[in-house]
Amino acid sequence: MTAPEAVRAAVDAAYRDEWGQVVATLIGLTGNWDLAEDCAQDAFAAALATWARNGVPARPGAWLTTTARHRATDRLRRDATGAAKLRQLAVLERDPIEPSAEEIPDERLRLIFTCCHPALPFPARVALTLRTLAGLSTGEIAKAFLTAEPTMAQRLVRAKRKIVEAGIPYRVPPAELLPHRLTAVLAVLYLIFNEGYDEEDGRRALAAEGIHLARTLVRLMPTEPEARGLLALMLLLEARRAYRTDDGVLVTLENQDRSQWDRALIAEGLTTLDQALAVRRSGPYQVQAAIAACHATAPDAAATDWPQIAALYTELSRLAPSPVVDLNRAVAIAMADGIPAGLALVDDLTESGELDGYYLLPATRADLLRRDGRLAEAATSYEEALRLAPTDAERRYLTGRLSEL
Repeated sequence: MTAPEAVRAAVDAAYRDEWGQVVATLIGLTGNWDLAEDCAQDAFAAALATWARNGVPARPGAWLTTTARHRATDRLRRDATGAAKLRQLAVLERDPIEPSAEEIPDERLRLIFTCCHPALPFPARVALTLRTLAGLSTGEIAKAFLTAEPTMAQRLVRAKRKIVEAGIPYRVPPAELLPHRLTAVLAVLYLIFNEGYDEEDGRRALAAEGIHLARTLVRLMPTEPEARGLLALMLLLEARRAYRTDDGVLVTLENQDRSQWDRALIAEGLTTLDQALAVRRSGPYQVQAAIAACHATAPDAAATDWPQIAALYTELSRLAPSPVVDLNRAVAIAMADGIPAGLALVDDLTESGELDGYYLLPATRADLLRRDGRLAEAATSYEEALRLAPTDAERRYLTGRLSEL
């Protein structure tokens, strides 16, 4: 690697690790989101030239934070009109402009909770988290969510305006509000991961961002077991992601080549889950991770501990009741207690109408009917699932199943 390439790699690594911290520090000092993002961007641009000349500093994050603060101070001195900007300049000039590494607190936790505040619309929370914490550009976020860039830019502008106008505090919520607010944060991170989990639509970077943000949250909240539970779940799912499709066709879990799964990710996921469970404060992400762990540790599909998975889904339905959880529980009961038991639960869900239009309901029913030898009924359900399937990979899989019948 040449010297310019090494510097570029160092700046890229710092961007990945430090962007959120630099932006969060400036927002904490000034309350000005746009100023924080602009000056953070200036600091990283300056790093390319300065580090090539002087070498990569021992503490890149401290260098970037100090440089960004200098840029913010200079900009406000040039344009310090209005009471708000004068207050921001006063804060920057009052506090030490060259803090030591120990004097720079990690502000990202406050930023996470502000980005994911329940007063913001959910799509805005996701966009703001990706922009301010992960450092994705507006264009990158718009492309990931199949949205026009001007539309996404307006979404971000409205979210920042809402924070100011609604007086949303830039803080970690107090203890009595923390459980509810943490749930909102975890939901945003899990959606980001899931949006990138399907490699068919080219949004793989989002899954990586979800894992990166979950790792950050675990470092910032090391005693919160649900944060570790979410990270464990992501790692265990990511370990088998690459083998969910083969030549554009969905490959079901029981038919995947488990020798190809990423054993390092599985080991990390299991360790992370054990750390979460050791706190002995259960939550839905820990239970979902435990289900994923049952699959990850089974040497083959036949060795899957379906009674344990059924019990875990029963617990999950208590902690986070939903018809989708009930559908997954029906599958586990079918595999543990016999197909008729599971089919009866699927039929109850069908009659309730709660999952109308959800393709996995007829797909699940079709699979259980096929296993029970009721092929004509299975074909009818496969046809219904095929009409509802959202991706080409799933449609190809269902078409193959239907042709086998």
